[in-house]
Amino acid sequence: MRKKLLEVKRLKKHFRIGGKTYLKATDDVSFEIYQGETLGLVGESGCGKSTTGRTIIGLYQPSEGEVVFDGTNVHTAKGKQKQELTKRMQMIFQDPYASLNPRMTVGEIIAEGLYLNSMGSAKERYEKVIELLETVGLRREHAERFPHEFSGGQRQRIGIARALAVEPEFIIADEPISALDVSVQAQVVNLMKKLQREKQLTYLFIAHDLAMVKHISDRIGVMYLGNLVELTSSEQLYANPKHPYTQALLSAIPVPDPDVEHTRERIILEGEVPSPMNPPSGCVFRTRCPAAMQKCAEEVPIWQEIESNHYTACHLYKQ
Repeated sequence: MRKKLLEVKRLKKHFRIGGKTYLKATDDVSFEIYQGETLGLVGESGCGKSTTGRTIIGLYQPSEGEVVFDGTNVHTAKGKQKQELTKRMQMIFQDPYASLNPRMTVGEIIAEGLYLNSMGSAKERYEKVIELLETVGLRREHAERFPHEFSGGQRQRIGIARALAVEPEFIIADEPISALDVSVQAQVVNLMKKLQREKQLTYLFIAHDLAMVKHISDRIGVMYLGNLVELTSSEQLYANPKHPYTQALLSAIPVPDPDVEHTRERIILEGEVPSPMNPPSGCVFRTRCPAAMQKCAEEVPIWQEIESNHYTACHLYKQ
């Protein structure tokens, strides 16, 4: 039986904009991640997936709900327990340049976590930095250089090395490839898969590119306007998407066969994404959904398992 490493329970993160106005970035999201797997989290820009990742790791305090990592509540842990969680959970950030201190050398950036956690002597930390650089495909001499001397792909490799320094079990990768060229994206994804096999890592991989997420994820969750609308295995999601929003996202992915690409039907969503400060009543997707009915405006759909390990929140399926 697989070990449940992370549990996200009815997580909400609302940002106060002014007075009684709140931006509902993440609104009642629940899922779990099992040890050794990669869970992909996808959706349009602004759907709340990055906020979800940052709240899970403790960069934001949740408005409601809880995050439990290996039996420990992430947001109530203190002292040594909190420090241990920080070592076991790490993050790779979206912008590979903004997340690196331009005044520190690459060696100092990677070694910072080791120093803060009192891991090894100065010599041992230096040797660890060199080992990590070589692990992510960089060279020993790169340790003395500064972030601006590297390409975007190389900087993201430095970010991966930094995350690996304290030997974590769980890594949140927040849009780690969105700022990179397509050819470099594949290199970074392949590197992450290789490191996962070698170090038994568990990933939450956040992205908006459904085509790339398929290659790294065991399961995929789809978010819309702060809500999780579908969750199942990668194969099942692509073969048999259930939620109308997932169907529309998948229909937009180009197919390499020109004959199929020319004849297949695409689902075009009407209208704009509603404001998370004033989401629609009932189902948040109903204002753009081609299958919307009266019930969708009146009731929030229940999150339910409609097939084995296939979950969705949609009134099209009996509750």
